[in-house]
Amino acid sequence: MIVGIPSEVKEDEYRVAITPAGVRELTTAGHTVLVEQGAGIGSSITDQEFTATGASMVGSAADVWSAADMVLKVKEPIPGEYDLLSLRKGQVLFTYLHLAASLSSTEALVKAGNTAIAYETVRLPDNSLPLLTPMSEVAGRMAPLMGAHHLMSPGGGGGVLVCGVPGVRCAKIVILGAGVAGMAAATLAVGMHAEVYILDRNLERLRQVDHHFRGALETVASSSHAIEESCVDADIVIGAVLVVGAKAPKLVSDALVARMRPGSVLVDISVDQGGCFESTRPTTHSDPTFEVNGSLFYCVANMPGAVPHTSTHALVNATIPYVVEIANRGWRDAVRDDPALAEGVNVVEGSVVYEPVASAHGMTATPLAVAIDS
Repeated sequence: MIVGIPSEVKEDEYRVAITPAGVRELTTAGHTVLVEQGAGIGSSITDQEFTATGASMVGSAADVWSAADMVLKVKEPIPGEYDLLSLRKGQVLFTYLHLAASLSSTEALVKAGNTAIAYETVRLPDNSLPLLTPMSEVAGRMAPLMGAHHLMSPGGGGGVLVCGVPGVRCAKIVILGAGVAGMAAATLAVGMHAEVYILDRNLERLRQVDHHFRGALETVASSSHAIEESCVDADIVIGAVLVVGAKAPKLVSDALVARMRPGSVLVDISVDQGGCFESTRPTTHSDPTFEVNGSLFYCVANMPGAVPHTSTHALVNATIPYVVEIANRGWRDAVRDDPALAEGVNVVEGSVVYEPVASAHGMTATPLAVAIDS
């Protein structure tokens, strides 16, 4: 199979979908790897490092898309890439898609008629998300750091030091969601000596969190009332809510934000799935924040892109076994034998096959089994 890796074109996105180690895995298995020139520079990977493990460098994204049987990316296609989707019939796109939050991207993939597999919906029998987990860990660990920076006056916040000093209180950090991202955020927040509260609807999960942190934070059963009580006097609120493949629920209203401390900071890790704050809208690393009712919203849609060296290697460590399996067997046979990978298939040759995406856009989902056989 010819596997192609174009440069990422989303604003402030510095990751790349392959590493030299990943290239070697594919070329050793007999596949051809095409990498757009300069694609790895943002992740501190040179063209020479790619060619040393067997990749061929090509001059443009169009060269990659027109030649590759499978295209690997990090982020979903954006409008400037939509025309590239139809350059090769029968192509497989394997990337983060987040289609429930983007009608235009969904429509573009349906129109292109190829097969799109989403990293973020590949799901193991225990409901874990092996290809989303590494980026959730990165974003979760970044969230308290970004919140702490913007809580300082130069960052636009109320001028509070997260850890406090003797005689002066530390910051209160509220984390909505005790999944992978929420736990990662809690780890950093506790380490920063903040007053930490984590909310989740799953009481068994909260028991696990309490045991893990040995009482170093407070666990709260999530409800509308509990969210209001926790957030109203918070300095930092971190939204880490995930409904796999679907839009995130709106948990923090603008009315609640208006009651919060002036200069407080809200960090929405869920922004890729539409966000869990009422006024969430995607921002970039170059322009990361905006003001809502006296509070600062940080809603960068590709948080791990700020640490591309770490993120790229963590991502490829997780994706490359699936990439090799698809390359070796073709996506249909790989999906038939791997239910986890089957969960990742969102679009097949003009049909949406992933129910949460279809529901988000008022479409009718085609059963995956029917799409595979057709």
